[in-house]
Amino acid sequence: MRLFAYNSPSLMAESTETLSLKEFQLHDEDTGSADVQVALLTRRIEHLTEHLKSNAKDHSSRRGLLKMVAQRRSLLDYLNRSQADRYKKLIDKLNLRK
Repeated sequence: MRLFAYNSPSLMAESTETLSLKEFQLHDEDTGSADVQVALLTRRIEHLTEHLKSNAKDHSSRRGLLKMVAQRRSLLDYLNRSQADRYKKLIDKLNLRK
């Protein structure tokens, strides 16, 4: 009987999503700054938008999408108030409207 260790570092390759996240981090261990949170929410919003194009009657997912959009908006508003230069860079990187 052979057991696979799925959490072993040799079997896990870094995905493209993980690599793109590094450009939003303020330092190596950064996972909670507003920049990173907005980038993660944007990726999830894009994924869910594609899902809803083919599943138009999935209202619970639509509700979750609206909550994510509102959360991203509040994080972007916070960044705009506190650090406008980081806000502008983030908007440009993610191709979001102001």
